[in-house]
Formats: sequence, C-alpha cells, structure tokens
Amino acid sequence: MSEPRALREPGAPSGPSDSLVSLRAASYAYEEGPTVLSGLDFDVVEGRALALLGRNGSGKTTLMRLLSGGLRPDEGELTVEGARVTYDRKGLTRLRTTVQLVVQDPDDQLFAASVEQDVSFGPLNLGLPDAEVRARVAEALAALDITALTDRPTHLLSYGQRKRTAIAGAVAMRPRVLILDEPTAGLDPDGQERLLTTLQRLRDAGTTVVMATHDVDLALRWADDAALLTPSGVRTGPVAEMLAHRDLLTQAGLRLPWGIAVAELLRAHGLVPGVGEGPRTPEELAVLAARGVQ
Repeated sequence: MSEPRALREPGAPSGPSDSLVSLRAASYAYEEGPTVLSGLDFDVVEGRALALLGRNGSGKTTLMRLLSGGLRPDEGELTVEGARVTYDRKGLTRLRTTVQLVVQDPDDQLFAASVEQDVSFGPLNLGLPDAEVRARVAEALAALDITALTDRPTHLLSYGQRKRTAIAGAVAMRPRVLILDEPTAGLDPDGQERLLTTLQRLRDAGTTVVMATHDVDLALRWADDAALLTPSGVRTGPVAEMLAHRDLLTQAGLRLPWGIAVAELLRAHGLVPGVGEGPRTPEELAVLAARGVQ
C-alpha cells in the first residue's frame, strides 16, 4: 500500500490563502518502520470544521501529531500562518498556544490528582500569573460544562467526564485549532450529543476544530470539510461532496453515509431537487417529510 500524498490539480495553489496551519511536502517514517506519509501538503483552514477520515493505519494519528508538534516531519515543514515552525522551546510554545491535540483515550492524557489541577497544567507551564491561570481554568471548565467537577479526583470520573476533562485541559490553552482523535468513541448517545453541543459552542467562539473519526454519519452532520486518507492520496473538500465519492470511500475503508444514500434515493424519485445536499440526519428527514417534500 502506497503512503498518502496530497492530490491537487497541476498548477493549483499550494493551499488556501486563509490556511492557519499547513504541512508542506511533509514526510514521516517511524524508526525502523515504513514511510507513513510522503510529500504531504495539508491545510487546516481557519473557521472550517474538518473531519479526518481513513482506515486504521492510514496515517491519521501521525498527521495529527505532525500538526500539533508531537512529531517533526523527516522532510518538509509545518507552518502557522505562513511562518515556519521551529522545534526549539520558543517555537513549540508558540505552536502549542495555537494548536492543541486531545488523544482518543483520556487516560493517556490525565495525570493530576484533581480536575482543576489537570486543567491548570498547561497554562501553568506557560508561566502565566496565577489569576490568569484561574481564569482560564474556570473558562475551560464552564465551556465543557464540568464546573461542578472542579475538585473531583480524576480517578473517580466517569469515562465521559474524563473525556471532557481532557478536552478542557486543551481548551485552557486557548488554542485557535483544537484537534480531537475520535472524541465520541466510547460515549453513549447522550454523551455524544452533549459533546457535540460543546464543540459547537467552541466553534461559535472562534476555535477551529479538527476531528478524526470513523463515523461517516457524524462527519456528514458535523463537519464543513472532510479529508479522506487513502492509499492513493489525501483528498480534501466540502464534506457532502467528499463523502459522496464511492471510490474514495472504498479506498478509505468507509461506507456511504446514511444521509447521502437517502438524498440520492429522494432525488432518484424526484422528491428533492437535483441540486442540493438533502437531509443529513433522520431528524432532518422527518422535518422535510412534515413540511411536505416539494
């Protein structure tokens, strides 16, 4: 299987002018392992919610760690607003106040005795005054709706509470880009809905959110854009457009989203116009039916 590369039309610009974080010609291979990513161009566009999708082993985790500075590309470069990232202390501090990664398993990220202590770790490491740290912690806990858990020992939290605490720790850094690895994995439906509501609040407040997920229905409902990692390359575009490409979905080990399949069926029967995305969720379909499909 060939490693993912960016796919662009010949002569196309290297990335959107409003790209906030970019990888250019980036390659990475783990020690004594195969190349995972090669010659990759990838952009995180400010204000656009991005779903990152692909089969296990496609390079999603590697890509997220490259974007957040946890890994350094063997070749190529990472830029923030066009400025090349340096991997010294000053450069990484600047990057981590811009980009934060929350890993899939919260137990890999939480380590302090209490929720408040854990969420305050990042701001304290920035050398901020105590009053500023307290303000950031309170803001992050409120954003994740876990203020009541401030003094709770982390080992007594439920799985969903641990997820929210891990995200709060990242939010306390006030990043412009928040990258989440499978944030809804392991949550019950109510927990998923509460988390999605929280993410929408963060987006409304100006945070650009990138979410890695295997859930194509969630991606279609939630994201503005989708990036599909396939053996033949990385393709990025508007979510409804990307998730309607059956060949790319097959390469990425994904299925057609429910909403895309329903929209195709409705159009085939003349129940919705030929142009338009159609309902993305069962709830949207119910609303459409109640109004009377024109």
